[in-house]
Amino acid sequence: MGLFGKKDGGAKRVRLFYATDVHGSERTFRKFVNCAKFYKVDHIIMGGDIMGKFLVPIIDEGGGHHRVTLQEELQHLEGESAVNEIREHIETLGFYHITVTEDELHAMQADQANIDATFHRLARERIERWIALADERLADTPIKWYVTGGNDDPPDVLTVFDEVQSEHVVNCEGRVVLFDDFYPMANCGHSNPTPWATPRETDEESLYKLLEQAVEGIDDFTSAIFNVHVPPYDCTLDDCPKLDWSTDPPTPVVIAGVPQSAPAGSTAVRRIIEKHSPLLALTGHIHESRGLVNIGRTTVINPGSEYGEGIIRGCILTLEPGKVVGYQMTSG
Repeated sequence: MGLFGKKDGGAKRVRLFYATDVHGSERTFRKFVNCAKFYKVDHIIMGGDIMGKFLVPIIDEGGGHHRVTLQEELQHLEGESAVNEIREHIETLGFYHITVTEDELHAMQADQANIDATFHRLARERIERWIALADERLADTPIKWYVTGGNDDPPDVLTVFDEVQSEHVVNCEGRVVLFDDFYPMANCGHSNPTPWATPRETDEESLYKLLEQAVEGIDDFTSAIFNVHVPPYDCTLDDCPKLDWSTDPPTPVVIAGVPQSAPAGSTAVRRIIEKHSPLLALTGHIHESRGLVNIGRTTVINPGSEYGEGIIRGCILTLEPGKVVGYQMTSG
């Protein structure tokens, strides 16, 4: 029997909260970590795409005057309170910000390596703050935050989860973790190809090999959980706007004035689920396809994401050995 085989006796009901795709949003993450006590769960799980997508420069023009271009809108800021307000808004959106002079901005624009290094440094710093916040909010409880990256999360950013010591944060990337000695959870945050050339996407065959590696050590899947980030192909939880990949940036496909949709999930994820029939598959990635479906005996969940609005979408899951007792989608 493997390391994560079936246990005899002593198994208990476990209550989990799952959310994903916070994409750097400060407000959304704070709500996520507060869900642990609010929903009275045993553990909280985050399914990937942790870091934000953009770095926003705030230009210091001197004399208390600043300007910023945010979501294609130029804003002039007067005084420190206005600057602090825009910083908070940027963080809610999940973006990062840096205050620079005009000369510093031009120097950065001429040095892509500097931009990339700054972006990754700010992403790591935010995650470090989140780890500290989780330890603070979960102090004096047995609750842990189980986390894996997604396709948008570069490996050098994700290493922060191993480098920062924490009592309540468990890095699950590429590992099997065990809830209550009975519920093994396999984790893989990579994705199939996307139009955006994200840091951790790969072809379907390579993804399937990563998934097989992720489940190694589990020889009884009756109560297993797969935290796999990308939904299975063509399961309705992967429906999204169909894009023309030949344009830069990719553009929606419209036929007779009607925007088209298409499945964007992974055939590799579908194969691994159909092969092993775990109890539960936790996915995300496709923000607009919130819901629950069944593939064979496996319950598949995508809680969706509205991170840019500071909203945490999630799902409370109650499990007993070999069965999903109940679930409740949440939003707030």
